[in-house]
Amino acid sequence: MSTILRRAVGATRTVSCSRTFSSSAAARKDIVQDLYLKEIKAYKAPPTAKDAHVGVVKSYALPPAPKAPALPTDLATELSAYDASEPATAPKAKAAPSSDHHAEQADGGAEAFLELCEADIPPEGHH
Repeated sequence: MSTILRRAVGATRTVSCSRTFSSSAAARKDIVQDLYLKEIKAYKAPPTAKDAHVGVVKSYALPPAPKAPALPTDLATELSAYDASEPATAPKAKAAPSSDHHAEQADGGAEAFLELCEADIPPEGHH
């Protein structure tokens, strides 16, 4: 039995150490590569006409140079016209007064609130 076992172990060593190469994979690669190179070499670009770009490429024209801003000659009249013009505002619908709005009017409005904010904070009493 030991001789059979030795032969089996020896056979597995030779099988595991030897590498098998497949020649079909290398042959397939060469065929594809050869076909690719043959097609690349045989390719010729189609001839182009002399005016093939006409209609495809737009001609470039520089935009006009901007004008420098000019100061008004009569500044006083323009300022008075600006002061006289009123901003365009949408007419506001008159809503029913809310309780917050009523409380604000009774307390003195925004002026009273601002005075309250500016007032000094009274010191807290220590217990």
